[in-house]
Amino acid sequence: MSTDSDQDPIDSLDELRQRIDEVDHRLVEILGQRAQLVSRVGDAKRGDGTPIYAPDREKRVIERALELNRDNQGSLPDRTIEGIYRELMSGSFTLERAIRIGYLGPPGTFSHVAAVRHFGSSVDLVQQTDIESVFDEVQAGRVNYGLVPYENSIGGSVTDTLDAFQSHDVVVYAEALVEVQHALLANCPLDEISEIHSKPQAFTQCRKWLQDRFAHVEYVSRASTARAVEAAAGGQGIAAIGSSLAGEIYGVKELFNDIAHKADNITRFLVIGSEEALPTGEDRTTIIFTTVDAPGALVEVLNGFRDARVNLSHIDKRPSGRENWHYTFFIDALGHRSDESMCAAVESAQKHCVELKVLGSYPRAQRVL
Repeated sequence: MSTDSDQDPIDSLDELRQRIDEVDHRLVEILGQRAQLVSRVGDAKRGDGTPIYAPDREKRVIERALELNRDNQGSLPDRTIEGIYRELMSGSFTLERAIRIGYLGPPGTFSHVAAVRHFGSSVDLVQQTDIESVFDEVQAGRVNYGLVPYENSIGGSVTDTLDAFQSHDVVVYAEALVEVQHALLANCPLDEISEIHSKPQAFTQCRKWLQDRFAHVEYVSRASTARAVEAAAGGQGIAAIGSSLAGEIYGVKELFNDIAHKADNITRFLVIGSEEALPTGEDRTTIIFTTVDAPGALVEVLNGFRDARVNLSHIDKRPSGRENWHYTFFIDALGHRSDESMCAAVESAQKHCVELKVLGSYPRAQRVL
């Protein structure tokens, strides 16, 4: 099958642009055909109660698109193809039934960035004042899903999220790996900056860069990076560390980007809801438990996963909130809760626990957004 690239070279820029216009016309026609099929899918889902957002289906669609791109020796990078398809699926949600996504606000936070990258720009994003409020809204059914930060590759686990899991009845439905690129934003020249505002974690992650360039300015702690950028928009001599998106929202110029002292600053976000995700063959299961008060109880729990040959990818603990020096443990295990090996591991672990709950099994994120 021949393609445009097989034709004779064209020297005229106008002719090339005309060809692009023709391809765009065909693309829009095909997208319209896809949208009609999506609408019919939505009708079928409403009839049988199937969730509009299905992470197992999302994974298959994106992986197939990436495979087709490679098979056809496409020149677009995987990240671009995935971004296109996430936006396509975002628009499809609105054709099937509008969905609401709760996130930690205000607009411009990295949680906002993550929500847009994972769900696209066509869904209804609902800002919340804190992480616990995201859990509240999901549990009450006022939003369909919530997106919450779980752990950062530099800063470790997000304790507010761990604590909220202990007091809310929600299901982990999907995950997203999102690159965090801290930017320095200000509407004044560099030599006029007297204060830099941000949240404490951002200062920590950008410490070396700041020490080299702004060792003598005042650092002001804010509740979020978005609030910091908002302050920079209205204050003379104020700069902020935050997202490029926040700069666009609040009208603050980006002076430097990617200023964290460690590369690959990645935050893992979890999508919480009320449904169970179907297995894909490349899944992760999140479990919380409290052990019995007996010597070696934690070791016995972990040995149960080892003996079942289930690999653990994450472990953490938080105070249980019931008694001093009693802890709730969090683990992520590779596999789905329906796998025979996972069932055996959980059954073994329960013998050594006062309480154990599988928070959810969901497709493992394969790429950073």
